[in-house]
Amino acid sequence: MNPETLKGRSLLSWKDYSSEEIRYFLDLSMKVKAEKVCGERPQRFVGRTVALLFEKRSTRTRCAFETAFGEEGGHPVFLSTQDIQLGAKESVEDTARVLGRMFDGIEFRGFKQSTVETLAAYSGVPVYNGLTDEFHPTQALADLMTLEEAFGDSKGRKLCFVGDGRNNVARSLMVICSKMGVNFSVVTPKSLFPDAKLREMCAPFAAASGAKIEITDDLDAVKGADALYTDVWVSMGEEALRAERVKMLEPYRVDQKLMDRTGRADSIFLHCLPAVKGEEVSADVIDGPRSRAWDQAENRKHTIKAIMLATMR
Repeated sequence: MNPETLKGRSLLSWKDYSSEEIRYFLDLSMKVKAEKVCGERPQRFVGRTVALLFEKRSTRTRCAFETAFGEEGGHPVFLSTQDIQLGAKESVEDTARVLGRMFDGIEFRGFKQSTVETLAAYSGVPVYNGLTDEFHPTQALADLMTLEEAFGDSKGRKLCFVGDGRNNVARSLMVICSKMGVNFSVVTPKSLFPDAKLREMCAPFAAASGAKIEITDDLDAVKGADALYTDVWVSMGEEALRAERVKMLEPYRVDQKLMDRTGRADSIFLHCLPAVKGEEVSADVIDGPRSRAWDQAENRKHTIKAIMLATMR
């Protein structure tokens, strides 16, 4: 593929990118991580600016964008809902028009997918989805990078997400795995199955790549998995559902017993963080030798840097 075709493009969801383009992002992520390990600091964003719009709190996403852009000589500007008029006294469309004339790129982390789509439609600069209620694409790229660091090429590997199958991480993993030929299982109660629209969207991607997509409530599905992945049981904005959600998902906790059900001594554990130890994952698993959660956290930075390097004009 021609890398120039990526210039000026937004990342709202991986459905808009081909497997070859995603492969390019992964290879570039490996390259920039290697540069960091060697102590290299190329100044590729000198004189450039990126606006970081946050409706939701963040540790990894904010730190990854700020440090990835800043250490390359660029100037990231953090803007919360307390700082600007986004969707309040000013429409999202008008905010996009203004920011697009002042910044080289925009990151958005918040609630509605429609907000990040509107920013992309009206700003005229690349817009990066740092998380919405529907998708978390930068996380999913870091997840695949971590899987490849552990096992080599991700194609043909088996990744099992255990927990809330409707959340933005599970949804993003289904899209990117179906594009990249990764066998992906969602193990979740029937009431939390991913929606039919998402499954229908991913079906042709999986058919083209050879990926096997499985959605089940049967924990035996983890057998043979290269990696078990989980996320918090109560997403931001759903705090009122905590008691109900904990009761429903308790059988799906990733503990050592469930790790053993993979039947493999080399299977790894993944988590996008933050984690509630003792709920979706036991402390001995996430803090144990098979956990790659901290590699994932670091890889958020390298993958985000690669995405911006490839797409920013």
